[in-house]
Amino acid sequence: MIEIRTLDQLSIPSGARVFYRVDYNVPLEGTRITDATRIEETLPTIRMLRDRGAALVLASHLGRPKGERKSKYSLAPVREKLAELLGADVQWADDCVGVDTSQLKAGELMLLENLRFHAGEEKNDAQFASELRKLADFYVNDAFGACHRAHASIDALPRLFPNDHTAGGLLLAKEIEFLQKITNVSERPFVALLGGAKIAGKIEPLEALVKLADKVLIGGGMANTFLAARGIAMGGSLVDTDSIEVANRITNVVLPDDLVVADSLDAPANIEVVDVGNGLSENQKAFDIGPKTVARYADELKTAKIVFWNGPMGVFEREQFAKGTIAMARAVAEADAITVVGGGESVEAVKASGFADRITHISTGGGASLEFISGATLPGVEVLRA
Repeated sequence: MIEIRTLDQLSIPSGARVFYRVDYNVPLEGTRITDATRIEETLPTIRMLRDRGAALVLASHLGRPKGERKSKYSLAPVREKLAELLGADVQWADDCVGVDTSQLKAGELMLLENLRFHAGEEKNDAQFASELRKLADFYVNDAFGACHRAHASIDALPRLFPNDHTAGGLLLAKEIEFLQKITNVSERPFVALLGGAKIAGKIEPLEALVKLADKVLIGGGMANTFLAARGIAMGGSLVDTDSIEVANRITNVVLPDDLVVADSLDAPANIEVVDVGNGLSENQKAFDIGPKTVARYADELKTAKIVFWNGPMGVFEREQFAKGTIAMARAVAEADAITVVGGGESVEAVKASGFADRITHISTGGGASLEFISGATLPGVEVLRA
């Protein structure tokens, strides 16, 4: 079991500054935040720290500016949204180093500009970390979605504080608690539902889940690759050819019986359901799981006591190819089980389905949750181990 230092172990004097590392890497359309889940999930920790008299210095990354200041990756829209959700003023700093935080009073908040505007963040640079260290007296991390990265604000910075001045926030503790229900599974059956475009990037967690779970149900583009590896003609479907060998090696998975196919994604003229056994013709591409597969997977989920879901079952952004993903969201929500959704597109899919409030735990970290399940060491967690 992994145990980290938690907020209740911190003795924070009133007015002390807390460097609060969050993951506000939210999806944007221009300056409009399309999903504020990652901001909303930090509010309990923020409220607790403010109630205890802390002055908060909030820091996050957004996008991949690659060490350069780029306006489209500014956290300014996040400041507005956070102030709205919190019902409180959030001060703004136009940089994340060289900022005067000494004037912050108990209960006040300041959001720093994007950490990744400095190359030192992703390089885990000691000098950059020491500049961040000047901003606060304590360190709290709730950025689970970035904990698998050995970046300066995640790894080097907390090492510059005394251990009794660092802790994981309420969100980080919750993430670890629920993901350990997967890695230390005690209730059976445990059913894993995996989708998304490719196997590449999910090999280790896939192999770990095959060992942990009683059933691993595969959908999405990932299923295409498994089916192709088993000699099924997949027409023009997305197939991760580099992972065929992996798909051949991993045999203990459940694959679709039928697929929803079309000639085109953007302007489909001919949408139909094809039995997998018949294969796809050259001009057909698979974009969703079919009704037989939906029924079969839903039956498996009904018996589950623990469910882990990562990755959509098809191109759910298109209404014609969203039925499989929406049906699985309903089946997961209706399961009499502990249900954990593992970040990334899965969160968007669950929210789009309208069943998000019936999921036990929705992870804020896609890659981080998969790495945790695969048994990988997460730098941001290791540095806070009790």
